[in-house]
Amino acid sequence: MNLRTKILATITFTFAAVLAVAVPAPAATPPQTVEVAAPAGSGLAPYIAVIRPVSAERLGNSWHEGCPVGPDQLRLINLSHLGFDGAVHRGELVVNADRAFEVARTFADLYFGRFPIERMETVEKYNSDDDASMAANNTSAFNCRAITGGTAWSNHSYGRAIDINTVQNPYISGSGAVYPPNGAPYVDRTQNVRGMIHAGDVTERAFVSRGWTWGGSWDTPIDYQHFEKP
Repeated sequence: MNLRTKILATITFTFAAVLAVAVPAPAATPPQTVEVAAPAGSGLAPYIAVIRPVSAERLGNSWHEGCPVGPDQLRLINLSHLGFDGAVHRGELVVNADRAFEVARTFADLYFGRFPIERMETVEKYNSDDDASMAANNTSAFNCRAITGGTAWSNHSYGRAIDINTVQNPYISGSGAVYPPNGAPYVDRTQNVRGMIHAGDVTERAFVSRGWTWGGSWDTPIDYQHFEKP
């Protein structure tokens, strides 16, 4: 190597080293916390929701290459909810990043309205099988899958749809099939049972007042468990 080449190589190496020191790595997105104090005399603990980024590893097989959104466009929310036992529990939902804060505030309304939710787990706990999650009465949001009975992406694939208490609030197809099948006793909506959603109740108002659509107001199919905001 001649002298001129040595000098150029030294300058290039030095410049690259300066860049490596001068350009910091991207900062991790910090968690966001939504905390709402309980009304006086309610007997409830404060409502707390923590919103965090979520990785492909954490999403498991609920996400894969080719899905319409990437893990960077999703958020994991760990939040307070009342269970069917009347106690306060922590649940988890994965939603689109642009819906996360709104969803956290919406579930605060359900919490203080004492609307009970039996189970709230992310769907990879059920091998991302929507039928299995529904049969377990699981409340969930993101799942990269097609719409029921079709091939287009469901709004769940974007993290912009949520299913709540799926047994007490079943999906009824145009042919009358009920999903999950153990939701059949709750097709009669004149009942007022724990975890059931009705027009005008605290759950329907909490979502619809924020611009979400309730599947229970559809003509066919009717999807009592489903709220979406594309």
